[in-house]
Amino acid sequence: MQQTSQPLTTNAAGHLTIGGVDSLDLASQYQTPLVAYDVAKIRDQVRRFKAVFERAGVDYAVSFASKALSIKAIYQVMAAEGAHVDVVSGGELYTAQQAGFPMSQVSFHGNNKSQAELEQALQAGVGMIVVDNFHELTLLSQVARAAGKHQPILLRLTPGITAHTNEYIQTGQVDSKFGFDLASGQAATALKQALADPFLQVEGLHAHIGSQIFDVAGFAGVAKKLVEVAVTFRDQFDYLPKIINVGGGFGIRYVSADQPKAPEDFVATIVDEIKREAAAANLPLPAIWIEPGRSLVGPAGYNLYTVGSRKEIPGYLPYVAVDGGMGDNIRPALYQAEYETVLAKAPLAEAVETVRIAGKYCESGDLLSAHQNLPATAPGDVLAMLDTGAYGFAMASNYNRNPRPAVVFVEKGKSQLVVKREQYADLVRNDRDYQG
Repeated sequence: MQQTSQPLTTNAAGHLTIGGVDSLDLASQYQTPLVAYDVAKIRDQVRRFKAVFERAGVDYAVSFASKALSIKAIYQVMAAEGAHVDVVSGGELYTAQQAGFPMSQVSFHGNNKSQAELEQALQAGVGMIVVDNFHELTLLSQVARAAGKHQPILLRLTPGITAHTNEYIQTGQVDSKFGFDLASGQAATALKQALADPFLQVEGLHAHIGSQIFDVAGFAGVAKKLVEVAVTFRDQFDYLPKIINVGGGFGIRYVSADQPKAPEDFVATIVDEIKREAAAANLPLPAIWIEPGRSLVGPAGYNLYTVGSRKEIPGYLPYVAVDGGMGDNIRPALYQAEYETVLAKAPLAEAVETVRIAGKYCESGDLLSAHQNLPATAPGDVLAMLDTGAYGFAMASNYNRNPRPAVVFVEKGKSQLVVKREQYADLVRNDRDYQG
């Protein structure tokens, strides 16, 4: 039997099922490439995170990092589960608005928010703005003053902690484009400036050390560091944070070799560390916020592809080409991310060969997998790539003028189209004829 990163469910025919629906039926009804989500998995993980805080008896927020998947339907699921969300652009904020998500439960991130985005956020009534730098601190003050509003903020700090993950997704080290640096004194200066501003309410401190992290030590370290900073700020400025936000980045299992802790175990470590350090420093226990993205939607996602051509080269692994690729999942080409793939009609079948799964895009680097064990495949077969729910569709593009795929949510044996497949007409909708 082919080993996979997660247990697979099948029906009486032996086909892979997603949310109780045959994956081949999904491919037939909605066509491929297709992104399908098992919604129950998303709900379950939100509830697991919340249960950690409830057991610990602490005030908290589970805030979905929606850059992992920003579509109306996911904001509606998060609202139903009582989660917060965070956004990083005016477009994500607009999507959440259109979904009817409560704006008081939104945090707005980003290292270069524009004046227009800040005005949009204040007009919408966004509950929290995470301030990233001095330019934004001044700009937000001006916007808030002009609007006559008192805006709650968190200060994003760069804690000087390097997470053990891909260098492209590390964010907590000193040399980062994000946040106020602690070591140089930037953070203290920013706090002093913000506390003196009558239109800003400094609710607490924020840090984020990276993404797809397996080592719990990094999260324990950032939790301890933020409490230490809170004690320093109490002594220097008589300031007590109401919120400590440790960000997200909890790693998930993409391939069977990955051995992360359960995401909720990371959170338990964070809560224990903050409670212990705050008690030792005689610091009132703040609310503890987290920002999971990948760990909420990643394992719930499947990309379905149809097999097309095959190329054999003596002495090399065969190429098995599919009807998608880097346009709907750029992560393998961008930073060599790995996934596991199964044959949808027989996901538990023994693998008989190792192949390279090639995308249809005109780039040699468009390989969805450079080394995938599979049963025998033929043109027309459907492949299911596992754990694709985070940063796949969110990063999708129209490269080579290919339409982006449809997205379906599947739950309790029923599927629902939540993003229509783009058509060729959509590709030229904003084009204009040259009048030269």
